[in-house]
Amino acid sequence: MDRKATNIVAYITLVGWCLAYFVGDRYNSRFHLNQALVLNLFFLVLRVVSSVASWVLGWIPLVGWIVMMALNLVSLLGLVLWILGLIYAVQDKEQPIPLLGYIHLLR
Repeated sequence: MDRKATNIVAYITLVGWCLAYFVGDRYNSRFHLNQALVLNLFFLVLRVVSSVASWVLGWIPLVGWIVMMALNLVSLLGLVLWILGLIYAVQDKEQPIPLLGYIHLLR
């Protein structure tokens, strides 16, 4: 895969990230591979926190509803960040996404 295709595929689920990392142009796509990995891990942690919070706090009427509403808003923010990252990948820009773009996991 060329650089642009690798950048785009990296944002499409964790399987797409693995495919882009192992088959694609890893050296030239490090920036978007890193951002996609950070976003995928963000969604994974958010899913675990949401599941635990709904299991623990779901039975408390008002507190459970407020916590789940807050987690849904954070999930919506994650979706917006994912769309921004995908747009930057399509445009072949190396612009960090807000909030999470400055976290570097890959060297």
